[in-house]
Amino acid sequence: MEKTIRPVKWTSRAVNDLEKNFRFNINIYGSEKAIEIATKIRKHTEILENSDFKGIGSIDEDFLHLKFEYRKIIYKHCKITYRIGNEYIYINRIFDPRQNPIKNK
Repeated sequence: MEKTIRPVKWTSRAVNDLEKNFRFNINIYGSEKAIEIATKIRKHTEILENSDFKGIGSIDEDFLHLKFEYRKIIYKHCKITYRIGNEYIYINRIFDPRQNPIKNK
């Protein structure tokens, strides 16, 4: 049986989330460490491309009201929300609760 590989695509919203996370981390750790964290978050999503099963992580209950099934994986402080499409795996949101603990969507 041939393994189906779907490349990861980042939505513009997820890219904006990553940029906000980067700016947040600059204030805490400085630019060098912030770059390292952002790079590791992007690399962490690559595990989704290389998976040979339906989905990694658990269903993200914050997105149950939407049409598609959204799943989440955790990397350090960040929740990475994604969905599996026909051709791609879409990274939809990146959320670090330290930025705004009350807001989680």
